[in-house]
Amino acid sequence: QVQLVESGGGSVQAGGSLKLSCIVSGYIARKCVMGWYRQAPGKERELVISIGTDGATATWADAVKGRFTISQDNDKNTVFLQMNSLKTEDTAIYYCAAGEYISSNAGCQFNYWGQGTQVTVSS
Repeated sequence: QVQLVESGGGSVQAGGSLKLSCIVSGYIARKCVMGWYRQAPGKERELVISIGTDGATATWADAVKGRFTISQDNDKNTVFLQMNSLKTEDTAIYYCAAGEYISSNAGCQFNYWGQGTQVTVSS
């Protein structure tokens, strides 16, 4: 059974930093990507940043470019989200997600999710 467990959330003032961690347990046979999503109150869940299993960063949301970075430690099955220069609009629940390759038509899809960790940025 695959489980993703996030940690590192909390409260911080605007301009500060936080680092989230996500430990993945269990085996994903055709893992292709790891990523972080977030969901703010009253908004849809959005992809923040992702990284391919080859280590190449796949995507960033425009709102976090230059401020957030993603990294992974494959030996420890852990993925990190470093968040710098935090803004009040970064306040959200952050979810770790793992994707697996489905087929040539469906491609790589996020199928596994953590329970989320709250990040609150105050002015």
